[in-house]
Amino acid sequence: MIAQRSQKIFEQTKADRLVVTAPDLRFYLTGFASSDGMVVVDDGGTTFYTDSRYLEAASKALEGSGISVKQPPKGGYISLAEGSKKLAAALSRITAEEYLALKEKAAEIVDCTPAFTEAMGVKDEGELAAIKRACKIADRAFEDMLGAFKEGMTENDAAAELEYRMRRFGASGPSFETIIAFGEGSSVPHHETGSRKLKFGDIILMDFGCKWEGYCSDCTRTFLFGDDKKHDEFKAAYAHVLRAHMAAKEKIAENMTGASADATARDVLKEAGLDKYFTHSLGHGIGINIHEFPRLAPKSCDILKNGMVFSDEPGVYFEGDFGIRIEDSVTLENGRVVSLTDSDKQLIIL
Repeated sequence: MIAQRSQKIFEQTKADRLVVTAPDLRFYLTGFASSDGMVVVDDGGTTFYTDSRYLEAASKALEGSGISVKQPPKGGYISLAEGSKKLAAALSRITAEEYLALKEKAAEIVDCTPAFTEAMGVKDEGELAAIKRACKIADRAFEDMLGAFKEGMTENDAAAELEYRMRRFGASGPSFETIIAFGEGSSVPHHETGSRKLKFGDIILMDFGCKWEGYCSDCTRTFLFGDDKKHDEFKAAYAHVLRAHMAAKEKIAENMTGASADATARDVLKEAGLDKYFTHSLGHGIGINIHEFPRLAPKSCDILKNGMVFSDEPGVYFEGDFGIRIEDSVTLENGRVVSLTDSDKQLIIL
């Protein structure tokens, strides 16, 4: 029951009241998406306060959930904190203005961000089901997109085509701004999709994902638009990146640190002399937000647990020339990695 999420976090804070304003945290506690509102949790239960734009829809969506829906008082959302002895709020997710206003209403404010981070890091069955659906849609859109590439189309054209397919197959939208990089643009890990036109022999890097019922998928594929017989170095590097990607899937296990997980792929690239070109971390948590806990990075002490969803995305980047990234969304199940996106990762030549 979704109301149990708010009660669990509230109990961990040991406060007499919990207030939440950040849209993603409100969604986690209620399952209802809105641009406005405050969730208040106390010993009496959980209440979602929102304005008239959402009142009817929220009341219908949350009927029977154990979460009350009300309009805010005349004093506004901040007035709901009035009289709190110990007030819990996600301090990293509110403005300085909000903090100062809450401070005037409560004797003490404690940070509930750690409780949210821990709770949101491990997905329940409903969350996993939503992410799996988002991943299947992303896979289907990618496979359908392969036949749409044409010489002369721009990166923006390709991004629009892919996002259209994700929506057509059921997604509510992309989970982040789609990255399409042709040729030399692939050497920039977060390339800005633009007007570069596709040419025969170009490398294509696609980093994309979509949302289903508020949860994200994340996937990257790198391949060739025709083979001009000038990509021996690219093909050799691709094989090493794929080995690193698969090594992570084989070796990452429950209770491993984020640093140890990162090393499963980085060590493969180091053996090939390519580790200096792997300029970002192996992965990040995926959920309501595209970047969540845990971090799979060289200095990460985050502990991996069953039910976590994260990316496996080793890559290498040669400035001004080309880049390669192979990424799947994965989860830990019974202590081992299970892939959620699973479209073909062998080198594709269109």
